[in-house]
Amino acid sequence: MGDLKPIKVKANVEEVLMEKYDEGGGEPLSPMARMFHEPDSNIYIITMIGFKTQINPQDGSQPLLYSCYLGPLSWFSSRGLKWVPTTVDLDNHVIVPKFEPNNIHTPDKIVEDYVSNLSKSTIKMSIPMWDLHLLNLKTSYAESTAVLRIHHSLGDGTSLISLFLASTRKVSDPQTLPTLPMMKKANSSTKSSGVIKLWLVLSLFWNTFVDVLKFLATVFMFLKDTETPLKGRGLGNGATTCRRFVHRMVSLDDVKLVKNAMINTELLKQACLAISIGNTELADMMKKKSLARWGNHIGYLLFPFNIALRDDPLDYLRDAKATMDRKKASLEASYSYFMAKYFLKFCGLKMATFPSQTTLWFSNVPGPQEEVSYYGHPVAYVAPSCYGQLNGLMIHVVSYANKMSIILSVDESIIPDLHQLCDDLEESLNLIKNAATVKEGLIL
Repeated sequence: MGDLKPIKVKANVEEVLMEKYDEGGGEPLSPMARMFHEPDSNIYIITMIGFKTQINPQDGSQPLLYSCYLGPLSWFSSRGLKWVPTTVDLDNHVIVPKFEPNNIHTPDKIVEDYVSNLSKSTIKMSIPMWDLHLLNLKTSYAESTAVLRIHHSLGDGTSLISLFLASTRKVSDPQTLPTLPMMKKANSSTKSSGVIKLWLVLSLFWNTFVDVLKFLATVFMFLKDTETPLKGRGLGNGATTCRRFVHRMVSLDDVKLVKNAMINTELLKQACLAISIGNTELADMMKKKSLARWGNHIGYLLFPFNIALRDDPLDYLRDAKATMDRKKASLEASYSYFMAKYFLKFCGLKMATFPSQTTLWFSNVPGPQEEVSYYGHPVAYVAPSCYGQLNGLMIHVVSYANKMSIILSVDESIIPDLHQLCDDLEESLNLIKNAATVKEGLIL
């Protein structure tokens, strides 16, 4: 593979940032960033990146691997809940653990335990709150694994994966950025009558009104999920001291087989719009009015799950699709972001811990449509997750080439056998795929 050209980053990236810190000795964290420093929501993003080759820390190209993570806020510490310029010492942030060859009998379990142990610790606020761990162990999915841990106050998942994708290139064309899935535009020739348009507008206002009321009722604990074995510890009991992470790779073609019922197209469209900042230079990401801005820009949707046994697996999808179609005709996510951003100072703890009233979190981010390399290292998979939250279960879904990663973050005291849960999720996908195949009269 030929040498890669360095990513073009404007020289004024640091200048754009430093302009804000010359006066007053630092800049206070935004309300959303402060939310992630609350005692019950001190959240870290932890991302496992599998590579198809071994990582050699002594390789001359290896500094490029490190330098990518010196992103927009990584040279600032959050001491005193203010961003303060500081000096980055890579020795404090890049860790290459040594493993005894005689003890490497189950490398998958070793990597899983290593990542789980990271959830027991935090990063000092006096230094940039990120670190990178390079594990040269061959696992089921990769020859080596890089584990990036970063505090959520530095940015959301979309910002981070966009920074990552901006540093990757197609394996088939080392000079080209990866292609992201984009939704097709609606047919402009289709015209709706005035009555239909009026009905759609009224539905949007009504659905938003109802959803915002339910959201506020959940924030202030008038509404909460039914108590089940999956529920987390709850407010005031402290975040989990240890979480375990596991991921499973499934075929994206299987998902596409039932995509009309499974894929949330509107969220995918919005995620694709946000993630297109992978082609945006870092200085532009820091501009306040940029559509591809860096930071925490998070909205919530409250999605009801009903526990029931159905004879037809597709019934689950029909119910989920009907609910999501209604959610798409609502501005709930926008209003939840607005309330978190502007009302946090009035009811900070409530807003910061509202998701603890729900049984689980779910997040999905689209990845590149083809295989990519990261500074000459072909990527096998990308598996992001979180720890520090109160929920007993969090599910992430990330697409990559023709595969889809399902990543679980669980509280072991609530879900002791997360591998069984992964098996159940995979089996559920197979049941749905088979039911959809029979319905369409296809032959597997």
